[in-house]
Amino acid sequence: MRPAYPARPRAREALDLHIKELMDLGVLRKLGHNEQLEVTAPVIITCHNGKSRMVGDFRALNTYTIPDRYTIPRIHEKSQLTKDKLITAMDALKGFYQNVLTDNSKKLPRIIVHCGIYEYLIMPFGIKRSPSHYQRIMNTIFPEELSEGWLIIYIYDIIVFSKTWESHLKILERVLQKMMQENMKILLKKCHFSYSELKEMGNVVSGPSLGIDKKSSSSTTETNSPNQKINAIISRIFWLLQTAYKGLFKNSQIFL
Repeated sequence: MRPAYPARPRAREALDLHIKELMDLGVLRKLGHNEQLEVTAPVIITCHNGKSRMVGDFRALNTYTIPDRYTIPRIHEKSQLTKDKLITAMDALKGFYQNVLTDNSKKLPRIIVHCGIYEYLIMPFGIKRSPSHYQRIMNTIFPEELSEGWLIIYIYDIIVFSKTWESHLKILERVLQKMMQENMKILLKKCHFSYSELKEMGNVVSGPSLGIDKKSSSSTTETNSPNQKINAIISRIFWLLQTAYKGLFKNSQIFL
């Protein structure tokens, strides 16, 4: 059992906000004084672009965790996009938070902060097995789409690509409808619909090329933006595009 890291008043305020949000979402549960506390991990507050993020320091837990060897796609596999003209990139909202932990695993990723000890009820960020497990789930949800060669999934990045506008509309709606069926959510502000060039994970993905991005400050090259047809699809499935976490994957549990 490790103690909480010391935190300045500003960091404590940020922690309080993060804890409240995750409690309200059903991500965390506060432990009582009479519950066994064999394992706890301190948390780290990171800041980027004026926004704070709470991350559990699970390095000790990861030392004793058996790795999940499930294959995660490599970046060079995105070279298959080079023959296509239209690209849509979507970001799964709080991807790891859409997977339930088993009862036996919930006692392991516990965090300790100045205001108490909390237990994760779902898969947290920072666990060694989280990326591979999430990749496996996504591949299981979209086996046909992946085999047809017009979809790439890199953990919670979902990329759809096609040669024509008509085919792009059809396959995009197909992916979004399946995401609705699985109760998935996507973060609209990080989605780019029907572009001819995008920056994904530090690489420029476009119709004629795949190369390293030279302007890290720009996330999207706006050479082709959505029009009314894409907006019509978005309107029809707006439930999917909410920026608030409300659900879990169906029948999905993870063992640590």
